[in-house]
Amino acid sequence: MNRLGGTWTRLIVAFHKVVHFRKGVGKMRLHTMAFALSCALMWGLGLFALTWWIIAFEGSSDTPTMIGRIYRGYSITPAGSLIGLAWALVDGFFGGLIFAWLYNLLLGKKAIKRQA
Repeated sequence: MNRLGGTWTRLIVAFHKVVHFRKGVGKMRLHTMAFALSCALMWGLGLFALTWWIIAFEGSSDTPTMIGRIYRGYSITPAGSLIGLAWALVDGFFGGLIFAWLYNLLLGKKAIKRQA
């Protein structure tokens, strides 16, 4: 029971690191690195799991896929799932990083316009 409570506490602390709320200002800013890592893990593990789901129900296939055209070396095979995982981790990290940076940038500009 104590271990489970500690796990929930760590999850709540991790969530608060992703989203910062400044009291009094009313702005909710994203922690760019934490958001980027979250996006990388979600996208990478999601693609990995989807690939294995397809392998489990339809079998391996070397036919080109839409994602295989973007991620070089990716296919619906066990080796392709690892290649796709690597590509998706990198892609998700940079996509999340750019999104969080732009979000915080635009949030700051909106607050400046309100003050003026």
